[in-house]
Amino acid sequence: MNFKPLGDRVLLKVQEVETKTASGIIIPDNASKEKPTQAQVVAIGNDVEHVAVGDQVIFSQYARSATVTIDNTEYIIMETSEILGTFGGDK
Repeated sequence: MNFKPLGDRVLLKVQEVETKTASGIIIPDNASKEKPTQAQVVAIGNDVEHVAVGDQVIFSQYARSATVTIDNTEYIIMETSEILGTFGGDK
């Protein structure tokens, strides 16, 4: 992939939403759409701070974003101000 976001934007690959809890309870589709979404940072713009390629991030389902398809894979582009936080790292 040869794509670089501009400014403070990031390119995200959305993670699949769990539809079943560890105890086996199935989560309905309409409940999971109301919650924030998880994604992995694939590329960052030159002005991005606090987020690096490979970070796992969480953002609201209603965040301002654009969906693009690159090499038959769907990605989301959004400004870093729409990211609620990172998790799973040693930062």
